[in-house]
Amino acid sequence: MNKVLLSLMLLISSSAIFAGEPVSKSYLDSIAIGGIDTTSYHQLEVQKSHKEIVGNSKFTVEWKDAKWHFASQQSADKFASDPERYQPTYNGFCSNALSLGEGLIRTNGTVWEFFDDRLHLFYAERGRQRWLNGDWKTYKQQADKAWAVLANK
Repeated sequence: MNKVLLSLMLLISSSAIFAGEPVSKSYLDSIAIGGIDTTSYHQLEVQKSHKEIVGNSKFTVEWKDAKWHFASQQSADKFASDPERYQPTYNGFCSNALSLGEGLIRTNGTVWEFFDDRLHLFYAERGRQRWLNGDWKTYKQQADKAWAVLANK
């Protein structure tokens, strides 16, 4: 019983720490969205192939307490000049998890889709498929409400 209680307390305390994090990033090195070049999602050829471009640590912009990697200096400069345009919705946390009330779930940038001209990242393909095949507008409203609460903790 004590082990269960201790585990529960650790889970709650780690969730509280995690909830205040502004960007989906790795624990150890603070790299945002798995090191994917977030400007690449906006390229037509990437949208057609659905194959995102991995960034390079040589081209890094620090923003919102995270390291954003880019494939080139041009991409890094593009992001630095207008980060709000290129940042994923919910700062890269899983859109589906937020819509289901599951909190801030990190993503690695490899499962994504544009909805209403905004980039959404997902923890797993199943969540992306839920949005593609379901009522994504309702899911987005649910995620927006959850984000409004969790992003300000």
